[in-house]
Amino acid sequence: MHGEDLAMLRGWIDAIRRNHALEHATVAVLLARHGPMRLAGRASADGFLLYGALDPEEVLSAANEALQRLQGGQPELAVSPLCGTNIAVAGMLAAATAIIALTAGSRRGRLPNAFIASMFAVIAAQPVGRAVQQHLTTCADLEGVAVVGVRDIVGELRKVQTSGAQR
Repeated sequence: MHGEDLAMLRGWIDAIRRNHALEHATVAVLLARHGPMRLAGRASADGFLLYGALDPEEVLSAANEALQRLQGGQPELAVSPLCGTNIAVAGMLAAATAIIALTAGSRRGRLPNAFIASMFAVIAAQPVGRAVQQHLTTCADLEGVAVVGVRDIVGELRKVQTSGAQR
């Protein structure tokens, strides 16, 4: 890849990370307003998809509040205990520790060791998952980002459109 291509790819990835942070913060605002509910999101370079039983005006209001709070110094909203990153990290750590345990030691102890190693890996995955979100999959620096609008896609699926995430 050429330098120009790498810069374009980096800009695209950073836009997704910023919108991922805004998605998490929006979900946090919605959960604080409405209590437990089924929500799912997926970030993209131009915003994020949100699936849930909410009207577009409520999603727009929550996204704008989330953006203001992130821009106002609440970066902790970018990291969510509900994020799929946590599941992926837990799976990768459990698999890696199980493989190591299954290839080391006596044959008799391999399976119990793999089980124990996997359990510890899943426990360790909670703080590791938060760190992965904070440093890799989200970016709470939303300076220059704006929520453009919310539109219905189909059923309960909404698209939150942003601008300024790609620099």
